[in-house]
Amino acid sequence: MQHGPIDPDEILPPGAEMAAFRRRLERIRKLAWWLNGAFRIPGIRTRFGLDTFLTLIPGGGDAVQAIISLYIVWEAHRMGVPKSIIRKMLVNVGIEAAVGVVPIAGDLFDTVFKADLRNIALIDTYLSGKK
Repeated sequence: MQHGPIDPDEILPPGAEMAAFRRRLERIRKLAWWLNGAFRIPGIRTRFGLDTFLTLIPGGGDAVQAIISLYIVWEAHRMGVPKSIIRKMLVNVGIEAAVGVVPIAGDLFDTVFKADLRNIALIDTYLSGKK
C-alpha cells in the first residue's frame, strides 16, 4: 500500500495520452455532478441530480441509473485506477442500486448517498496520492 505521495509519472500516461486522460477525467466528473449534485431546492442544503429523476421512472429507472454509474467505474478502470478502488466503487454503485429498488425510501437514499460523487472522490484521492 502506498504511504507517501504518488509520483504522477507512475499513474498518469505520458505526452499526448495525458490530454485524453484529463478529458476523460473531466467528462466523468461532469457526469457525476449532473447525476448527483446539479440542482438545489432553495432553502434546503441537500443537492440532487438527474439520477433522482431517473430513479422515479418505474420499471427501469434504477437500472438505467446503475448502468450510467457503472460507466464511471469503467472509465476509472480504463484510467488505471487500482482494482482495490474499483471494488470500492462497485460497492457504492451496488449499495445505491440495491437500496434504490425500495419505493420512496430508496429514492430518498439515492439523493443523499450520491454514489457517483463518492466514486469521483475515490478517483481524486488516488490521483492525489492520499490514503
